[in-house]
Amino acid sequence: MAAPHEDWGWATEYEDVSGAVAVCGVGESDHSKASGRTANQVVAQAVERALDDAGLAPADIDGLMYVPFGYQFDAAAFHEHFGTSHDIWESKAGGGMRWAASAPYEAALALRDKRATHILNSFGVAWATERSQMVGGPGESHAQELFKQNLEVPFGWFPQPVYFATVARRHMHEFGTTEDQLGAVAVACRRHANLTPGAVMHDRPLTLEQYRQSRLIVAPFRREDCCLISDGGGAYIMTTPERARDLGPPVVEVAGVGLGNSVTGTHWAEQPAFTSTPQVFAAPVAFQMAGLTPADVDVYTCYDPFTIHTVMQIEDSGFCEKGGGGEFVAGDALQFDVGRLPTNTHGGLLSHAYVLGIAHVVEVVRQLRGEAAAQVRDARVGIYGGYTGPQAATLILRRP
Repeated sequence: MAAPHEDWGWATEYEDVSGAVAVCGVGESDHSKASGRTANQVVAQAVERALDDAGLAPADIDGLMYVPFGYQFDAAAFHEHFGTSHDIWESKAGGGMRWAASAPYEAALALRDKRATHILNSFGVAWATERSQMVGGPGESHAQELFKQNLEVPFGWFPQPVYFATVARRHMHEFGTTEDQLGAVAVACRRHANLTPGAVMHDRPLTLEQYRQSRLIVAPFRREDCCLISDGGGAYIMTTPERARDLGPPVVEVAGVGLGNSVTGTHWAEQPAFTSTPQVFAAPVAFQMAGLTPADVDVYTCYDPFTIHTVMQIEDSGFCEKGGGGEFVAGDALQFDVGRLPTNTHGGLLSHAYVLGIAHVVEVVRQLRGEAAAQVRDARVGIYGGYTGPQAATLILRRP
């Protein structure tokens, strides 16, 4: 077994914001393969549904969060779509991926400082539609990264399935992880998607035997080990718990947030802890802030572009020892009704939609409200683990 590498990253120092912010509205767009929609149309639909869920009007939104790349729903787009003109606080510390987990921290500070009262975080893509034009999607952004252009692409270490198949193979070598254990992750996600009407793979069942017979993409990954490419997006609205109690939906509070960082950025070939994610730095911060432990978690979601990410993040978030993730996820351990840790209960990036984690937060909120399609019984504490490679963030939500 490889020696641990404790110096390969760090946790961002966060103030305690436990109980300072609540999610008061959630919404998703229609998720699909290529639909012909623009990213603007995708995000606007999700935002409209989040407003309806919260019982708020567009004029009530005075804070917007999004990521600073691609098309995103900034103040100009918001005003154009809704015909509004009021002042809006904006932050580029939101969106999907790890930011879907860390946005509530920035929102809590903005609410505390009275910069906004109702803050919308949204994210969406039309990557399936754009794919025919050879634009959009994660491959394009990675191909533009200079380290990868010069030090990885020339040697064939590109794109993402190749990166993470290498990581998976190393995990197998170090810890004895098996293909069937990866398959258990894919089967659980597909079962959850089959129960979720809005999932892209809603009508495509998957058994472990079917997984075994599926063609290899890059060993050890089969097609079902790899995420979808989708059109879709999501949105959630944040406010103080006091304001949230005056609105219709059950209150879901932010209990803890943590952010972890890797010193090697996206140049994963140089990461000393090759089979780990920065969740090892993020999760302890979030659990300490929440005053909780992994044993308190009822439902878990994580950014899962490949099955190995679920295995690694379960380890790195403290649900089992490092190297024990394969054994932990085996069989039906991740399934919503019989599993030890119900995971990605909407289907995840593997079977729900590849909308970069924003729908994971929506799913956790619905689980804690008791409104999910694959509902975990008596769910009170839920997690979203966001991941970009260079960073990972842990968001812990609870039902007061």
